[in-house]
Amino acid sequence: MNKITKRSFYSFLSLYLLSSFMFLSLAAYWFYTSQAAMEKNANFYKMNHIADIVSAKVIDAHMHHKKFKLDAFQKEAIALFDAQKHLLYGRVVQPVDFSKDFYMKDDIFTLVTQRTAGHLHVKYIVVQSDECVKNIEVIKNKIAYAVIITAFLIIIIAVFLSYIFLKPLKDKMQEIENFVKDTTHELNTPITAIMMSTSRLKAKKEYDEKTVKNISISTKQLYDIYASLSFLSFDNESEEVVSLLFDEIVKEDIAYFSELVEKKNITIQTDLQNCPLKIAPTKAKMLINNLLGNAIKYSHPNTKIKITTTHNSFVIQDEGIGIKQEKLQQIFTRFVRANSYAGGFGVGLNIVQSIIEEYNFQINIESKENLGTNITLTFI
Repeated sequence: MNKITKRSFYSFLSLYLLSSFMFLSLAAYWFYTSQAAMEKNANFYKMNHIADIVSAKVIDAHMHHKKFKLDAFQKEAIALFDAQKHLLYGRVVQPVDFSKDFYMKDDIFTLVTQRTAGHLHVKYIVVQSDECVKNIEVIKNKIAYAVIITAFLIIIIAVFLSYIFLKPLKDKMQEIENFVKDTTHELNTPITAIMMSTSRLKAKKEYDEKTVKNISISTKQLYDIYASLSFLSFDNESEEVVSLLFDEIVKEDIAYFSELVEKKNITIQTDLQNCPLKIAPTKAKMLINNLLGNAIKYSHPNTKIKITTTHNSFVIQDEGIGIKQEKLQQIFTRFVRANSYAGGFGVGLNIVQSIIEEYNFQINIESKENLGTNITLTFI
């Protein structure tokens, strides 16, 4: 990943984790407080129930003149006090504050009640227990473990989602980087040729037809790059559709590429019949420029290009390097090149496809590697 993609990745990941952990913490806190409150309520009712049982036994023993025996409880300490707060039965684990009915001190809950109505001289029933605190601690530990496991899962999911969500950005950034590199390379070739040819003319101080032709070819290459980039970057839908003869546009383009054709010693054979068409002139020019430009670019020197027009079709056939069958499905994708034979930055056929789709034309490409390519446009 480049710096921008990494920054986006870590920013998304940080934001996702921060928000997830914040909601996780709030959920854990809410769950803990609700569970702790439920446990305290349950503990209060349990201690009251124990006090009721003890009180009932005290009253029953007094009323039936039976010997009273205080039952032992597994998790609670029970004590009975008289009116002077002297211990009569049982035990306590810490001193009792008789001014309070229910309180907690040093993690021990204490319940003080007067339910015996003085039977057996018992004034106060005291129940003490630390079970609630222990249960709350267990709940706290369980929630902590659940939070840790959930946080770990969130981190894994966050990394996975960040990678999935940012993969298109990564791929697009890679496409842009490749596009910039390819464009820089494509611009470098004609610019270098122009500079060298200009320097040669200055040095000779006289007209040199070959040098001027090189300058012309390089200038046209620069213009073609500019035209393609302008077409991709600006809105061309507002251009008015006109009726024109597509075969005339073909003738103009053949003349436009004549110097490059001559330099590669390529023969262009034509069979041009009238081909009336309603289309924006710039888009008609872009169709021919890209298809003929590709045919010339990917043709070997000393080969032929055949161009045919009918009243509703355009066919261009070359004897160039061809296209691999597995690449045919990808050649219309922007920034994708079928090969690196003659440079380029993978926008020509994407432009062609966009124009074809806009006007509902049809295109058919037949190609064999090292034998050539045949492209047919049908104007419906």
